[in-house]
Amino acid sequence: MPSSSPDRSASSVFAATAPALFVFLWATGFIVARYGMPHAPPLGFLSLRFLFTCAVLLPFIVAFRAAWPTREQFRPLAIAGLLVHAGYLSGVWCAVKLGMPAGLSALIVNLQPIVTALFGPWLGERVGPRQWLGLALGFAGVVLVVAHKVQVSGLSAVTIWLSVFSLASISFGTLYQKKRIPNFDLRTGAFVQYVACLAVVGPLALLLEDEPFRWNGELVFAMAWSVLGMSIGAIFLMFTLIARGAATRVASLFYLVPPCTALMAWALFGETFGVPALVGMVITAIGVALVQKR
Repeated sequence: MPSSSPDRSASSVFAATAPALFVFLWATGFIVARYGMPHAPPLGFLSLRFLFTCAVLLPFIVAFRAAWPTREQFRPLAIAGLLVHAGYLSGVWCAVKLGMPAGLSALIVNLQPIVTALFGPWLGERVGPRQWLGLALGFAGVVLVVAHKVQVSGLSAVTIWLSVFSLASISFGTLYQKKRIPNFDLRTGAFVQYVACLAVVGPLALLLEDEPFRWNGELVFAMAWSVLGMSIGAIFLMFTLIARGAATRVASLFYLVPPCTALMAWALFGETFGVPALVGMVITAIGVALVQKR
């Protein structure tokens, strides 16, 4: 039918551009953390991030009369949101704040594609030998990219546990959402998730943290980009990709985040990386390409 041609064209454009845009936006989260973390407590920052995101989403929900989730969808949405947003972000931010080297934390969290592939059969997804080879190459490339930043100073049982908790949260959160509620209105569904996260993280911030906010230009920028670029832009893209494709293929895109972050840090902060990191970027790209190939 003639009317289906524009739909196919739009779908092709989305399929070609969305993964790259998602990787870029997700990589900016680590840049934002570098700007915001020195000036705010981690749980307090995340609580305000959830609150401001709800404040941004609500006018669009009202103006466009977005459909709210059904009663049966509220609970799985809240559970998935608590894992993907609250669990993952709180674990990473608190671990780094307590001294976990950022490179080592990134290495632990980047085991997510492998965890997702291991549980692929739960979703009815088959991971073939070529994809397993791609996952192995992708992780090897990430190791090379972050190797020069991996240190053992600042390690403790608490920081290791927090990083592993982050890995488990985002891995099982995305799997659970794909299994239980793959399709929903992103505006109202995300609103429900962020309200649930605020209800959990907010009280924890008040109970556990007494560090004050030191508002300045860097913290304002970090908060604004966290809300608009990450909590709305990156998350909406990730949820759309999860709904449209296999969980393992989507998870493999996270392998590209450390190389993208390294390039951003080089451009913004003058951080250098050597030949092993460059080789790692190439290996990571090859690995992800093998996983993405149908």
